[in-house]
Amino acid sequence: MSANLLELAGVHTHIGAYHILHGVDMAVPRGAVTLLLGRNGAGKTTTLRTIMGLWQASQGSIRFAGQDITRLDTPRIAQLNIAYVPENMGIFADLTVQENLLLAARGARNAAAMDSQRLQWIFGMFPAVEKFWHHPAGKLSGGQKQMVAVARAIVEPRDLLIVDEPSKGLAPAIINNMIAAFDQLKQSGVTILLVEQNLNFARRLGDSVAVMDNGRVVHAGAMAALAQDEALQRSLLGLAL
Repeated sequence: MSANLLELAGVHTHIGAYHILHGVDMAVPRGAVTLLLGRNGAGKTTTLRTIMGLWQASQGSIRFAGQDITRLDTPRIAQLNIAYVPENMGIFADLTVQENLLLAARGARNAAAMDSQRLQWIFGMFPAVEKFWHHPAGKLSGGQKQMVAVARAIVEPRDLLIVDEPSKGLAPAIINNMIAAFDQLKQSGVTILLVEQNLNFARRLGDSVAVMDNGRVVHAGAMAALAQDEALQRSLLGLAL
């Protein structure tokens, strides 16, 4: 079994006339938290969307658990136990929190059939999800919506969780809660890939890191090593952790 759960090799992505990814090489180790960092416009979100099949790679390969998923459509990729939380969270505002999670619980025909033990585990990580269980999700705060979005992604067991900017716009207390939740998910065996702009968040949570610039991965290694090297941080990101 490979040490990497997800591997991208020479991935190019075109969106219309625009060439966004220029040969992305990246590995996501099993059971770890990998941070994808980079300046705005570097290609981070495009990379996530290409992994999920929302945009098709025009060249290169994407392998998940040894299987080539480059040409699979998004529903088939999701069925491989990969969950994706986009930057806009994708919450259904008019549905309750319960209904949002039920939509993702493919094994349950109704709320009563949802895995109660797993729900209690989720409530322990995200108390707001239980507190607002019967409330319209659109009425929640930004931090509460983010919790619902992550909870919905993990309402069934996942092998890989992909999240785009989970700390964006969140208060420090909510960020601390999110870090604790992701750490608990990692301890349960979930592999996590995060795009993040909050460098303190990245430093506290990441095991490995890939830094993108101009549609390519320009640095990959241990997050701890990058966190200790201010000169490298300034070179890659334009600022220090």
